[in-house]
Amino acid sequence: MNGHELASALRAGRPAFGTLITFASPRLPKALASVGLDFVFIDTEHIPLDREQLAWMCVAYRLAGFAPIVRIPSPSPYEATMVLDGGASGIVAPYIESAEQVRQLAGAVKCRPLKGRRLNDLLQHGVKPEPLLRDYIQTFCSENVLIVNIESVPAMEALDEILAVEELDAVLIGPHDLSTSLGYPEQYDRPEFDLAVRKIVSAARAAGKGAGIHYWHSLEHEKAWISAGANLIIHSADILALVAGLKADLNALKAAAGVGAHHEPDAIPPV
Repeated sequence: MNGHELASALRAGRPAFGTLITFASPRLPKALASVGLDFVFIDTEHIPLDREQLAWMCVAYRLAGFAPIVRIPSPSPYEATMVLDGGASGIVAPYIESAEQVRQLAGAVKCRPLKGRRLNDLLQHGVKPEPLLRDYIQTFCSENVLIVNIESVPAMEALDEILAVEELDAVLIGPHDLSTSLGYPEQYDRPEFDLAVRKIVSAARAAGKGAGIHYWHSLEHEKAWISAGANLIIHSADILALVAGLKADLNALKAAAGVGAHHEPDAIPPV
């Protein structure tokens, strides 16, 4: 998928599948070509990637047929334009709690290259650009995807206003921060957490936006939320797939050699 195809699928309710990429390896885009992913999720909020690394990763994944979606470190329009200039197909903005934050990000993602007073006049006062400029902006931004993290109780309280921002394509639940904000950190089996996820997904889908969660703790949870309408599906991470596959193989080999299996806990990626 390219960015336009991803945004269209999310808004239409069609599922799109991705995974978290933590390895800055030039071999990984080609290796993932047969997996069945539509996009990749690259997280610069929690993973130490420099700007040059991020740019070549985005370009490589685009050339391999994946839309690279980058979570920026903060809900900053300036950070959003920086990663888009580097080749990202779209951004995820962390810890959004107001519609105004989304509008400012929409200016950076969907209204480029407008800046300054002209952009402010459009965002704050609805001053439309001239037809030629309007068409140019639409073409310039046609593949840019805008996704925001919903990961707190205040964000849920402002969700209707956030979802009303026309340019928003999807919301992504951050499970760790949401569970913490709810008062039950990392207790993902609690009914309160499940209910919160379902409320966010239901509201987003009713508003014609995509909705999903980055999750790796339980396939059964993921399948249940897909059944509830989640269609932005970010499953697991490259590091988790490596650990799980290698552990399974080594345990099988150790069993054949009469050596006990290894039972260290799985690695957990940043969220």
